[in-house]
Amino acid sequence: MPSDAPNLDPVELGAYFALIETGSLLRHAVEQQLQDAGGLSYVQFQLLATLGDAPAGSLRMTDLADGLVYSRSGLTYQAQTLEKRGLITRAPSPDDERTVQVALTTEGREVLTRVFPGHIAVVRELLLAPLSRPDVETLGGTLGRVRDHMRQTPPRSAAPRRR
Repeated sequence: MPSDAPNLDPVELGAYFALIETGSLLRHAVEQQLQDAGGLSYVQFQLLATLGDAPAGSLRMTDLADGLVYSRSGLTYQAQTLEKRGLITRAPSPDDERTVQVALTTEGREVLTRVFPGHIAVVRELLLAPLSRPDVETLGGTLGRVRDHMRQTPPRSAAPRRR
């Protein structure tokens, strides 16, 4: 690294590494629980949960990709897998046939119902248990500001396509 490159001070570096390690440890445990309880990858769970929260359980594929910060092609693959399992449907949008509309099926809701209790238990045990309520509020506020700052730059899936 060039000597004139900006450095992180020890507090900044410690915060960064704590965030990265915490995220990795939590994601590993969550992924294991999702696989065991529902045969889902983390991204597949995010896709189903996002649809479950959407009005009428349906969203445009592009909106899903932007919300999940996942590539269009990667999300298409995950959606194909979930569609083969009968957990979602995909169809041209009634408003714009160039757009694909994704909808959660009854089977998809059933899988979410099955995986959510264990998912919540893992999050509570690993992330929330060592924190007080004020700590959780501070963490949520802090990470929310960081997320909002990072979201000011559109996700890669929202960038114009190269032709």
